[in-house]
Amino acid sequence: MFAMSLMACSSGQAPLAEAIADHGGRIERVEPLSWWVGMNTPLQLMVHGEDIASYEVALSGDKQGLKIKQVHQADSPNYLFIDLEVSPSAETGTHYLIFSREGEEPFKLPYEIEARKAGSRERESFTTADMIYLLMPDRFANGSVENDGSEAMKEQPARDEFFGRHGGDLQGMIDHLDYIASVGATAIWSTPLLVDDEPAQSYHGYACGDYYHIDPRYGSNELFRTYVEECHKRGLKVIMDIVTNHCGISHWWMKDLPFKDWVHTFPEFTRTTNIFSTNMDPNASKFDRTIHESGWFDFSMPDMNLDNPYLLQYFKQWAVWWAEWSGLDGFRVDTYPYNEKEPMSEWCKAVMAEYPNFNIVGECWTPSIPQLAYWQGGNANKDGFDSHLPSIMDFPLHDAIRAALPTDSLRWGEGMIRVYDVLSHDFVYHDLSKMMIFTGNHDTERIGDMLRKNPARAKIAMAMLATMRGIPQLFYGEELMLTSADMRFGHGGLRVDMPGGWPGDEVNCFTEEGRQGLHKEMFDFTQRLFQWRKTKPVIHHGKTMHFADRGNTYAYFRYDDTDAVFVYINNSRGKKQIPWSHYAEIAEGLKEGRNVLTGEPVEINDQTTVGAREVLVVEFKR
Repeated sequence: MFAMSLMACSSGQAPLAEAIADHGGRIERVEPLSWWVGMNTPLQLMVHGEDIASYEVALSGDKQGLKIKQVHQADSPNYLFIDLEVSPSAETGTHYLIFSREGEEPFKLPYEIEARKAGSRERESFTTADMIYLLMPDRFANGSVENDGSEAMKEQPARDEFFGRHGGDLQGMIDHLDYIASVGATAIWSTPLLVDDEPAQSYHGYACGDYYHIDPRYGSNELFRTYVEECHKRGLKVIMDIVTNHCGISHWWMKDLPFKDWVHTFPEFTRTTNIFSTNMDPNASKFDRTIHESGWFDFSMPDMNLDNPYLLQYFKQWAVWWAEWSGLDGFRVDTYPYNEKEPMSEWCKAVMAEYPNFNIVGECWTPSIPQLAYWQGGNANKDGFDSHLPSIMDFPLHDAIRAALPTDSLRWGEGMIRVYDVLSHDFVYHDLSKMMIFTGNHDTERIGDMLRKNPARAKIAMAMLATMRGIPQLFYGEELMLTSADMRFGHGGLRVDMPGGWPGDEVNCFTEEGRQGLHKEMFDFTQRLFQWRKTKPVIHHGKTMHFADRGNTYAYFRYDDTDAVFVYINNSRGKKQIPWSHYAEIAEGLKEGRNVLTGEPVEINDQTTVGAREVLVVEFKR
């Protein structure tokens, strides 16, 4: 296999690329779909077509600035991997790859090289100044009933089924961006929108069938770009949920893998062990680590082999392509510790090299604080490993909040002391500003379920989310205290439809007049907190000082040189007096403050009381 340069035809004749026939469907796919001048990430095209490996590849000479560095064959004869060098002075527009073999007329493949938008490399990502609103597109809002089903897809709509597709889509998300912004959100993370063509439970999107296309039941690539633009008009950042650990068994390449080791295979189905500790355990066996990182997540989710350099490069430029093409602002990486850790470290490093101000948050689902800290980039790990992953999801804090709030217990070690204990381990983490905090998400029971639909305790949860260190993430419907439709159905029951997102819904919580009773009470409370939070740098960047108590209460301050915010949580069944004098080391000099929840002035002393299952949030000037 070799590459040569073909020059344009002589003056007065059409350029060679125009004189050669189009590929006429002989090439089924080329990925990435396009590229740009001035990118840091090397470009390697994956070309898929019948017997394409038997062809020689060249570039037409009618445009300058591209060079074929090398062409690689795969195990399958139906793939070529082409290393293209795009010079900083490359001409933008349509370039042509020319495919030829003896005895046949050559054919051409067009490929677009575009100019980058100004400031693309320097784009800002999500930070502690943001509140992230997490939604599941299929369950949020149905903006277009015309795309509920697709003849090209295996699964059709079934809104009455817990695990069926309900019809939510990108247009529904666009239609309700003003609502999301009104809650106080400044960023949106939606679960995956890419093609998931599994015959059942495809609504969740985590079994990808095509990494470069939006699922037609959600919309199109162009509509996704419109969604990003509409978000930005409203001051909302966009976080894309991506999965590098596994694809779907219905992914198009599963019928014809490029390389035999493209996915991990075993003599018989082998599931991952979920034992994250094998990544950092000095006593772990190679056998256990191999099963953990190579075993399949589920029968329908083949495990990708990131040790294959072509696959790793595929995923690097795939992530960069979506960021550059759509203008999105960050990534959330699913099932992060299931990936081979060294290639994923390289992946993170590559994305951050392209976008130095980007943020990537990894789902590292572990209750172990040291194991969680291990995954954050820059952490001083004893084995010398650096993930280069900027942010991590704080599952230990999530677990502590959900264990603490439902109980009235005054026993030591139960109730709010659980939260105190988790935050007392903050010394373990490399960067507290790069931690996503949350009380629930699409994989956990809803916080309203955990709190047995108690609005007082739900308000405490929202107050903690709005005032603690880190980047808060709110799961759609928490602002209304939605609860599961039927907890016996697990994920299918908790991933409920947003009231008002479908034509004919009797209740419409997207509108002020449609929110009544508990929905209105919780929305107003949550909105007040998070709209206030947007204006408080002391919450975004301040330090934390907290105080232990045996009475199922918890007190903490967020503070900097000029401001302080005091939070007192009484999670017990009786009213409590605030031991203000115990806080003298920070409270001395704090006179009149403002009750954030009521707007009223307040001065706190040892006689100030807080009612049962109530939270007090007061802001002061220092």
